[in-house]
Amino acid sequence: MKPGTVGMYGGKFLPCPHMGHVYAMIRASTMVDELHVIVTYDEAYEQKLCEDGCIPYIPVRVRLRWWTQLTKDMPHVHVHAVHQPETGEMADWHIGAQGILAAIGKPLDAVFSSETAYTPIFGELYPDAQHILIDPKREVYPISGSMLRKEGVLKHWNMLPAIVQPHFVKKVVVVGTESCGKSTLVRNLANLYNTTYVEEWGRTYYERLGNCEDITLPEDYPEIAFEHKYHEKVQGTKANKILFIDTEAIVTQYFSKLYVGKRQPILDEIARLQQYDLWLFLEPDVEWVDDGTRSFGEEQVRQENNRLLKELLEEFGVRYHSISGNYQERLEQAMVHVNELLGRPVVKNHEMK
Repeated sequence: MKPGTVGMYGGKFLPCPHMGHVYAMIRASTMVDELHVIVTYDEAYEQKLCEDGCIPYIPVRVRLRWWTQLTKDMPHVHVHAVHQPETGEMADWHIGAQGILAAIGKPLDAVFSSETAYTPIFGELYPDAQHILIDPKREVYPISGSMLRKEGVLKHWNMLPAIVQPHFVKKVVVVGTESCGKSTLVRNLANLYNTTYVEEWGRTYYERLGNCEDITLPEDYPEIAFEHKYHEKVQGTKANKILFIDTEAIVTQYFSKLYVGKRQPILDEIARLQQYDLWLFLEPDVEWVDDGTRSFGEEQVRQENNRLLKELLEEFGVRYHSISGNYQERLEQAMVHVNELLGRPVVKNHEMK
């Protein structure tokens, strides 16, 4: 192509850009001096499209953000969002083309896609531009947006760019009172599913101080909650489809009430904003272990505190699965719920005789 060439690569990219899109964009970026990635959208149509599939609707702002991240180190690549109605009429394409050309602000020399059927359409819309096909048989990355919508992203995890994957990570939080096996279960699940986990940050916080009950202050708990959320974000970027989390803001609020007798509005707000895909509640029916940071070992106190925590969870409308029994039974019950979340078959394990 002649110097100063301008190209365009566009699509809905719904639910997200996949590696086939990234491959096409990279290849296209080497053929022109200036490439424009166009994210077209029609919110009502796309919401219906996702309802018919098995994935939530992803707003255009999120898709635009992903493309911006993918191209941030490519100064000759520019990203735009353009509204294009989807009524099934050719007029939709013309409206979209007008918006695309207005966003680019200069004539097009090349239009890139992987669809041979688009050649006559692009010939009508962009008569001075060449339609260049990139991997039309999808041999390099055998994936499409319709496959992701119909079959889900977890089935095609390796076809998602690394910057996209954290958005779709399933988050499983394990909650309960003192000494009910949360830390053990979270670590075991993370190892079994070959992924990352977030430890209970309150424990780490007080281990760092060297004590707990005698020196805890009201201002400790928001700090614990904030730092815990930070580690959720960090570990979520490393997770393999699923992230296991030990404790969250409601349990932090619960401990604030127990240790300093104070309910803190900021913790309530964090609790209202947080989102998890699966809640596992561990009943306090395993032996209580004093690790130096625990204070409520009497059975009557354990049961009363267990009741109080459940009331707090119910106040926030949390729907959880209750897990009880010995450590083997707890692990097996948890795996049933996790496998259901991931769409995996539930396998019965052998029990000790």
